[in-house]
Amino acid sequence: MSEENSGRKSLKSLLNGGVIKSVFSDRARTNLLKKQEQIAISWLVQRIPSFVSSNLLTAIGFFGNLIVAGSFILAAYFTRSFLLLGLLGFMISWFGDSLDGRLAYYRKKPRKLYGFALDITIDWISIFIIGIGYIFYTEGVWELFGYGFVVMYGWEMIIALIRYKITGKYSIDSGLMGPTEVRIIIGIIMVAEVLLPGSLLYTAGVVVIALFVFNVIDTRKLLRVADDIDKKEKQEHESAPNHTL
Repeated sequence: MSEENSGRKSLKSLLNGGVIKSVFSDRARTNLLKKQEQIAISWLVQRIPSFVSSNLLTAIGFFGNLIVAGSFILAAYFTRSFLLLGLLGFMISWFGDSLDGRLAYYRKKPRKLYGFALDITIDWISIFIIGIGYIFYTEGVWELFGYGFVVMYGWEMIIALIRYKITGKYSIDSGLMGPTEVRIIIGIIMVAEVLLPGSLLYTAGVVVIALFVFNVIDTRKLLRVADDIDKKEKQEHESAPNHTL
């Protein structure tokens, strides 16, 4: 009975937003699946065994990305069906990448700067490795889309860092698009490639172009914010009394 009451209290706290607020206290999400993702993550962090650390979850997420890259390589040398292995890789990647920092906040043991540096580093290495896997799968000029994906995602990471520098707020989302949505879209593209061979070549181009458009829009917004801050600081400096004799 006590376990049942405990479960009810946990569910009630989750639905009331108590757990969500503590787990996501350091960042505001804007992605399309924000509500569903926050509920899922808040439910999961309460059930992670005590011996599982945030660093272990980071390693699990990175392993998932290696599976995604490996699925491209296996599909290139054996059968296209190996691309479906990438779906498992994305699920593992989501689990580790989404829960590592959130677990630290739930346990009230966040290491903000350490976690920030580690997260950025692992994300960049992961994107690079997945891009390499895609290049193995394709041939000729189509390989450029793998390179383009790495560049566009790298640009998005730079935008996140610039936003953090200018506004003091770190966001991993680009409007309604976040890492989870990107994983789902790429997963759908990989399934489509298995069912419709050759479709990946064209859809990859669409993804790269879409990322380019999102990055341009976000960069323009940041430049406006930065310009407004510069103008405000200049006005404050000019209006400040001159104490020099």
